[in-house]
Amino acid sequence: MAGAGASRDAGHGRLLLTLGLAAGPLVALGLARFAYALLLPAMRDDLGWSYTEAGALNTTNAAGYLVGALVAAPLARAIGSRRSFVLGTSITTLAIGLTAVTSAFAALLTIRFVAGLAGALAFIIGAALVAEASHRGSRGRAALLLGIYFGGSGTGIVLAGLLVPWVLDRTDGTGWRQGWLGLAAIGALATIAAVVAARRVDDPVPPEEHARRWKRRRISWLVAAYTCFGMGYIAYLTFISQYLTDNGIVGPVIAGFWALVGVAAAASGPLWGPVIGRLGGSRGMALVMVVLAAGTVLPVLLGGAVPAYLSGLIVGGSFLGVVTAVSISIREILPQPLWTSGLAFSTIAFGVGQTVGPSLTGWVSDRTQDLGTGLLVSAALLLSGAGLALLQQRLTPGAHTRASAPAPIE
Repeated sequence: MAGAGASRDAGHGRLLLTLGLAAGPLVALGLARFAYALLLPAMRDDLGWSYTEAGALNTTNAAGYLVGALVAAPLARAIGSRRSFVLGTSITTLAIGLTAVTSAFAALLTIRFVAGLAGALAFIIGAALVAEASHRGSRGRAALLLGIYFGGSGTGIVLAGLLVPWVLDRTDGTGWRQGWLGLAAIGALATIAAVVAARRVDDPVPPEEHARRWKRRRISWLVAAYTCFGMGYIAYLTFISQYLTDNGIVGPVIAGFWALVGVAAAASGPLWGPVIGRLGGSRGMALVMVVLAAGTVLPVLLGGAVPAYLSGLIVGGSFLGVVTAVSISIREILPQPLWTSGLAFSTIAFGVGQTVGPSLTGWVSDRTQDLGTGLLVSAALLLSGAGLALLQQRLTPGAHTRASAPAPIE
């Protein structure tokens, strides 16, 4: 009985620890990346941007994330994972606040780049800390803790979805600067939680040298599919608020939309985990991306608030499922010593995709004078990724019978 009580106490402690570390994705994704879509209409009106310019800011943010993914592991080895995690969360919060103080396009590009780079450090290294905290527990327990950690991004989306429209409504739609400052205030509170949590976990053991030598073509189709996902999903989340605004959906309706996206994202782990576990990583990834494509085109094919909300529910409740599916695929295809290298390689490919996506969608929308066409292109990219994932499945026969708990990747 004493042993069971100690186990429950340890499990409770790991849960609280994970909730604190979830401040990383809350700040890096929920506030720094996805909240940009909420503030984009007001920024475009005030600063006179084209769709291409608007997309360029999120492209630059994604480029920063790509650089952050490349330097995360070396930085963690150099100064420690806990310090790197706190540094990334703190700098991301600072960048969010600095976005409010300038109108210069070049300065905003620089700030968005820094926010992406630091956000990658917070998200990726935070996930490694969660894995370290849970590695002695069961697979189910580890999957639960990782799901809670990933759900931090959904919590950030909910908070941004409630705060930003309220600020814009009180400032007649011109208060995008106040919106960024409000997000920075939330980020500061989250950073405090991150600091407290980081002090209570050990640094992960660095990967061994032999894990850096492997044939990357073994996961080539999977990586290509993940690139398409990066291009398609980030374009939707960048421009959906602008699309809804252009079609007369404003104020509290958009606030409710983003709150729904965030709640669905936070709750998506228990929904998709068992499905992907049965199908296997590659087939599960294909299914999730088809569902995402359907959610992306709903607002374009069916106007109005109800299809928009259904779209937000589908996309919000699905995009993190792709993260889980890729993680399971890596575990199915590669031997355990190569998991870290495989996940890192996939992360870089994903970063390339989300770097290209917003600018591509913005460029198509400018050329066609129709943002809806850009969203249709995003859906086509997601469907292409589903097909590529199925090609990977053909190279990994029977992999769906060996699914295991998800590992951190973004």
